[in-house]
Amino acid sequence: MRHSEKGEFIHSQSPLMHVDFHAFIQKESELTSFELASEFGLTLRDVQKLKKHVARG
Repeated sequence: MRHSEKGEFIHSQSPLMHVDFHAFIQKESELTSFELASEFGLTLRDVQKLKKHVARG
């Protein structure tokens, strides 16, 4: 298997990986982006990234 810097970066620990995605999806419809960010301890940009990730899924 090949390893690259990009692959290592993707698999490295980031704040996004510590979020329970099921809880995020459930609360996404109820809360604003700001409320989601404060609920999960993320930045607004991280919330936007998670929303994109969930939409692709």
